[in-house]
Amino acid sequence: MKYNYKLEDEVFVLSFSGDLIGESDGAELIEVIQENIDKGVKLCAIDISGLRYINSSGIGVLITILTKFRNRGGEVVLVNPGDQVKKLLIITKLNNIFQIEDSLEGAKKSLSNS
Repeated sequence: MKYNYKLEDEVFVLSFSGDLIGESDGAELIEVIQENIDKGVKLCAIDISGLRYINSSGIGVLITILTKFRNRGGEVVLVNPGDQVKKLLIITKLNNIFQIEDSLEGAKKSLSNS
């Protein structure tokens, strides 16, 4: 898994590519997210268009991110999942927990209204 992040219009934008399998990068990523939350960031858009696969540990990473933001009164939106990932979100019913948008612009608009 590869990821990068930036702060854009008060939204923490996280982009994944490859396979989200919650390997050792997971703990490092959660630490980066916690640092930004501690600085007052409350909104997060996670671009998952580059993900090919997510396993149960990867799902755990997404849920941990969501929980950290919501515990501080924030929100997380998933952006542009591919067909395989979209099927997984539906099967696991995570599509009922996460808000999903087709574009980063749509995610930012949705987050600004939350």
